[in-house]
Amino acid sequence: IGMMYLVLTALLAMNVSKDILKAFVTVNESLERTNANFSDNTIRVMKAFEDAKASNPSALPYYQKAVEAKKLTGELYDHMEKLKHIIIAEVLGPGEPGGDTLRLRYLDAKDNYDIPTHKMIGDNESSPITGEFTASELREKVQNVHDKLIKMIQDMQKDKKTQLLKDDYEALLKKVETFKPDASGETEDGVPISWEVLNFYHLPTAGVITNISKMQADLKNIEAEMISQLSGASGKVSIKFNQLAAKVVAPSSYIQAGQPYKADVFLAASSTDFKDENMQVLLGATYDTITKKILSEGKPVPLVGGMGKLEISEGVGTHEFTGVIKFKKPTGEYDYYPFGSDYVVAAPSCAVSPDKMNVFYIGVDNPITVSAAGIAPGDLVVSGSGGGLTIKPSGAGKYIVRGSTETPKGSEAKITVSARTKDGVKAQGPPQLFRVKRIPDPVAAVGGKKGTAEIKKIEIGSIGAVIAKLEGFDFEANFVVISYEFTAVVKGNPIVATGSGNQLTSDMKAALGKVSTGSKVFIDNVKAKGPDGSIRNIPGVTLKVKG
Repeated sequence: IGMMYLVLTALLAMNVSKDILKAFVTVNESLERTNANFSDNTIRVMKAFEDAKASNPSALPYYQKAVEAKKLTGELYDHMEKLKHIIIAEVLGPGEPGGDTLRLRYLDAKDNYDIPTHKMIGDNESSPITGEFTASELREKVQNVHDKLIKMIQDMQKDKKTQLLKDDYEALLKKVETFKPDASGETEDGVPISWEVLNFYHLPTAGVITNISKMQADLKNIEAEMISQLSGASGKVSIKFNQLAAKVVAPSSYIQAGQPYKADVFLAASSTDFKDENMQVLLGATYDTITKKILSEGKPVPLVGGMGKLEISEGVGTHEFTGVIKFKKPTGEYDYYPFGSDYVVAAPSCAVSPDKMNVFYIGVDNPITVSAAGIAPGDLVVSGSGGGLTIKPSGAGKYIVRGSTETPKGSEAKITVSARTKDGVKAQGPPQLFRVKRIPDPVAAVGGKKGTAEIKKIEIGSIGAVIAKLEGFDFEANFVVISYEFTAVVKGNPIVATGSGNQLTSDMKAALGKVSTGSKVFIDNVKAKGPDGSIRNIPGVTLKVKG
């Protein structure tokens, strides 16, 4: 049809006979049948598109744009159709039934070019007339539809809800751009030939009508292309599983000797389209399987490559975690997939982990953490021997050990870890060895001074007690001073007194207020009682008074 149209246009310039002009009628009728086919196909696509949006809400924005585009093109198409009817009616003249473009075949005045030229261009081709149903008005309407379609496509690309694939976007823009009513660039006697003159000046009625039908075909082609692209784009918003990976999931990564390793091996599918707006991995969320509703949202886990990257930091022991995957379907509704698992955090190369030191001290609580590979904390049995050990649980995998007897040099107490299994209680590896020692001796301190130290005369009067200070020890162990000896020289006379408890007497405080610069004060024979009940003789304090 296109080739025939070009040939016939060329023949027009040769002022050929009416028999040749009949060929234009054939081309025009083919164009009109093509336009009718375009219209029928567009109706079917729009009906399917409308049905699709009912089950796929994400298609609605595309459908709305398709309706908007169809309205624009439809209004222009109807205007062109009316224009063809008007031209044929005027060629037929008053009193003649006309306006049906299919009657072009039976029109005797197919070669009449005066009436179409006068109607569309006027008397001066260098200044085409304006007004209703003129070539100028038609060019403005074509330009307006072109501009609005271009802007619509560009605006759609800025909105995530209506974006097109890059190639589809560029192809659609290129398609619409061909409809722009630009002049050909040709000149006649140095004067540019306008779009109006090129399409409607001094052409016979058959050529004018065929030209308009050709424009209608171009318009229908663009309309069909837009609706096709938009309906196709709405289907491309669905999730494509483009991330495949082999996964191995085992009930436990720890097994005991003699037990088989078991695991599920499968192909897992994910998608790079999984983003926060359509999928969330919610750690700690709870889900009601009856009402199918989220009861608590939990904490979102970061998504990388369509997969949630879970990272939990916990101490030694067995830990459980649960959550829900919240997935948005193309329909806009959500599906929920609960998940959960547990894991064991074990101290490296050690089943019994002391929380403070590798020695048990007599008289204080010695906290330890116990774990065994693949064994829940509630199934552990922990016992001790030597050093007078007693063990009490204090939490999941947590115990308090107390010792009462210091182990001799070269000998150690033992912590044995067993587990309750279906086959009975079984030891979990060899016993762990610990020393049991008494708490180190503290040192005496007065006024913040210990050992042999200098003290200013103005400070010595503020001393009120003797304390026992335990240095470099990780446990809370309080020693209480129960007695001491006080010696000071006042005006050449020695004053010696014994203190009971840790407080200085009033006489001692009075003596301290009278000591002179250069004299010494001695706190000796200090006895302190520790948390293990033992009485310790601890080093005293020597204070040298300075000015």
